[in-house]
Amino acid sequence: MDTAQTSNIPEYAVSEIAGAIRRTLEGAFGRVRVKGEITECKRYPSGHIYLSLKDESAKLEAVVWKSAVPRLSIQPENGLEVIATGKLTTYADRSKYQLQIDRLEFAGEGALLARIEALRRRLLAEGLFDEGRKRPLPTLPQVIGVITSEAGAVIQDIRTTLARRFPRRLILWPVPVQGAGAAERIAAAIAGFNALAPDGPIPRPDVLIVARGGGSLEDLMAFNEEAVVRAAAASAIPLISAVGHETDTTLIDFAADRRAPTPTAAAELAVPARADLLADLAQRALRLDAAMRAGLRRAETDLLRVERRLPDVPARLLDLRRRLDEAGEALPAALTQGIAARRLRLAPLVPPHPREAIATRRHALSLLEGRTRAAMARRVQLGQGARALAAFSAAPLSALLREKSTRLAGLAARLEAGSYQSVLARGFALVRDASGAPLTRAAAVAPGAALTIGFADGEVKAVVEGRKPRRGADAQERLL
Repeated sequence: MDTAQTSNIPEYAVSEIAGAIRRTLEGAFGRVRVKGEITECKRYPSGHIYLSLKDESAKLEAVVWKSAVPRLSIQPENGLEVIATGKLTTYADRSKYQLQIDRLEFAGEGALLARIEALRRRLLAEGLFDEGRKRPLPTLPQVIGVITSEAGAVIQDIRTTLARRFPRRLILWPVPVQGAGAAERIAAAIAGFNALAPDGPIPRPDVLIVARGGGSLEDLMAFNEEAVVRAAAASAIPLISAVGHETDTTLIDFAADRRAPTPTAAAELAVPARADLLADLAQRALRLDAAMRAGLRRAETDLLRVERRLPDVPARLLDLRRRLDEAGEALPAALTQGIAARRLRLAPLVPPHPREAIATRRHALSLLEGRTRAAMARRVQLGQGARALAAFSAAPLSALLREKSTRLAGLAARLEAGSYQSVLARGFALVRDASGAPLTRAAAVAPGAALTIGFADGEVKAVVEGRKPRRGADAQERLL
């Protein structure tokens, strides 16, 4: 009986059981959405991602094949609460069932906010949100780069605002603003604008605007991704974030140099209003004109004050002219007095007249003769006594003195006859050049030369007129 019962039980191979279970499981559930917290997440070199989803009482193993990884809107991490969409199947080699995931999304706003807050704290600790990193926006950019979707009202709002305020060149880098791969495309656009050469065929923007319209927290998640935030913080071009509406806040807002509540406000931050600039320019022109006028008035006042301190120039010139006339009138007399004074100073340097020398020597001889006689008399009286003195005769001495006097008188007469002063007294003149050397030939005198002519009673100055005589011709000079 036991044998019969056993023979009625069907017999299956292991692979048949595994296949039947797989078909039953896949047929009963098909595609499912499973909510849980990611745990045991691990990436393999092959590109596959293995993980588990758990809740308070159970755990479900799951896998993301390499082909499905690029299509995920979020990257799986331990601790994330997600909703995984995929196919429930079995893994026959280990008698396990697992979920093959092809889509991941956050499980509600609470999970999204927790993930965003954790990332914000980590990036804040790294210093990516420091105010010191933020750069000022250019006053009037020449080129504006916009990173947003090419289809939508955002780019039109920015264009309209720029045309209304101050038309500028605009370069659009179209990117998807939500969904799988959006964050990577946005980060690549920011890096691409920064990589442009300033003098390249596509000009490098002076300011960037990253913008999108409003949406749910899930729609804005691309601007909360770490890649986008790091790209915005590393941008060398000043960046304005304009994501969502005024109440929406994303992590790119903290890394951007300026945050605008809307795309329209971002365009208003990028360029000033042309009318405001013109009004400001007109006001500055008025202030500058007023300042220049005030400066001119101050300069005029200072000039008048300085002018009052200056002397009366015409009166001063008249006084100087009068003094010059007086000096001109006194000049001839001063010249005469100067010549006389110099003649007095030169008089001791002129050799004495022979008559004066003879008279001086005669006087000295007379004194010597008197002293000699007195000495002789005293000598005779003292040496020989009265008798010898009486016998002594002064006749020979007197005769000697007369002889010497006669000879001296003859020499004096000859000296006086040969003196140039005697020649000058007879009507001749002594001509000297400017250095005082005597001139004996007319050929040695050049026209215009200054001469000194000496007469018996004094000297006069003269200037030569006429031409230098030729050789063999008579020198004819007229002296002034």
